[in-house]
Amino acid sequence: MLFSLPNFLTLLRIVAILPIVGLFYVDGDWARWTAFGLFAVAGITDFFDGYLARATGQVSKLGRFLDPIADKLLIAAVILMLVASGGLSGLAVLPGLVILIREITVSGLREFLAELRVGMPVSGLAKWKTTIQMLALGFLIVGGAGPAVLPTVLIGEVLIWIAALLTVITGFDYLRAGLKHMTE
Repeated sequence: MLFSLPNFLTLLRIVAILPIVGLFYVDGDWARWTAFGLFAVAGITDFFDGYLARATGQVSKLGRFLDPIADKLLIAAVILMLVASGGLSGLAVLPGLVILIREITVSGLREFLAELRVGMPVSGLAKWKTTIQMLALGFLIVGGAGPAVLPTVLIGEVLIWIAALLTVITGFDYLRAGLKHMTE
């Protein structure tokens, strides 16, 4: 199943990180919009890889391993590049930091629980969190290159604070579920 379409889409999401990061070093509105386009395609593959894997019976161990890693790599790379380029600055850096801390913590928790052979399925709220994160980061990637009538930076900053709030809520939900297994 290494070369299944769902796994290919997941790998595509990882490969897309390189040009997205590279475009942060290029001046011009076209670079922002191109990075946004690549990021949007990567975000869409996040939905379709899992959907196709389940719908076609192509769920694989590799896909289950790579999918959350691809998500975290994409989100972390964009947050770091937004901070480095000034697209995320001041107090708006805090929700980005909260998101990164939660992602690392939940990854560690999943690894610990996997050793105990305990699964931790993704909650519906966590899926909403990811969607809002992707929207926020998309708006922030476009930044000042957006149309004058659309306050893209403001929208992105409001959404990233909402995503951070959902990140804290879902992180505590996962931690609470995991603590039951840690204290046994």
